[in-house]
Amino acid sequence: MGGDKAPQAIVEGAIRAVERDDIEPDCITLVGDETKLKTLLLDTLKCSYRFAIEHTTQIVEMDESPVDALRKKGKSSLARSIQLLKERSVDAMISAGNTGALVAYATLRLGMLKGIKRPGIAVLYHSLSGACTIIDVGANIHCKPIHLYHYGLMASNYMRCVLGIENPRVAMVNIGEEDEKGNPLVKETRELFEDPRINFVGNIEGQDIFSGKCDVLVCEGFVGNVILKVSEGLGAYVYEALLKDLNAENGDNEKRALSMNILEEIYSKLDYKEYGGAPLLGVNGAVNICHGRSDAKAISNAIRFACRSVENKLIENIAAGLEG
Repeated sequence: MGGDKAPQAIVEGAIRAVERDDIEPDCITLVGDETKLKTLLLDTLKCSYRFAIEHTTQIVEMDESPVDALRKKGKSSLARSIQLLKERSVDAMISAGNTGALVAYATLRLGMLKGIKRPGIAVLYHSLSGACTIIDVGANIHCKPIHLYHYGLMASNYMRCVLGIENPRVAMVNIGEEDEKGNPLVKETRELFEDPRINFVGNIEGQDIFSGKCDVLVCEGFVGNVILKVSEGLGAYVYEALLKDLNAENGDNEKRALSMNILEEIYSKLDYKEYGGAPLLGVNGAVNICHGRSDAKAISNAIRFACRSVENKLIENIAAGLEG
């Protein structure tokens, strides 16, 4: 029930996942107000699929504090989804709701993987060399070196398991490439990254984030969230500016159509909807966080990636990698 376009976008995303990815409807459980969900399915969307519905009576609002949500919203769709995952009644959960509340619920109710102190949100994006992930983008804004070190380990396993990158290159966001640059957090983390389990390729400055020099980009949550939001805003600005110029042209229609196709293809690589959800790595369960503005396309893609994570035993592989 959480998200700017919930519950309709969530339900439409589930329907898309069934139609596109051949997922059986009874593999998907919709968690929320049963009356509203059934009305939406049967009357609004004219859907014939029989999804399982888990009834809840409360909703965690998007601007609600995580502390209030934990204290007062024990019967929310968010709380119940986490509980279903804890009971292993479901294999993964997806939410476009309140991120802070979701991180708090998941951390407290599911617990952490052995050795992990703080969870991190790993967002996939396209660089010049292909898919890349940045961790963390907002779960933890008060990081210690050990947290960033764990992010590097966990995200490496994520890229290996889900995207098949055998030896992911790990880099750290810094104000310079040189080892002596950066604040104490970055310098101390640099020493921890000497671990042979991490293919550390050095520091990366802001202008190289999309260069393809790494497969995993590690930073604290405050920095990562700013990078994510600036990238989204810049991508939307460039798209709209070029679209405006193309629409203003009165030239060759064939060339204009070709330019439009190229523009759409480039923008799709910057669009968060393509990957849909971001795993919350470090908690003992497959939790996937979607953008608050997620539409049906984003939700369906989040379901696909959640399924892939479960099939490839992401949580088990991360746990094993931490022990090794």
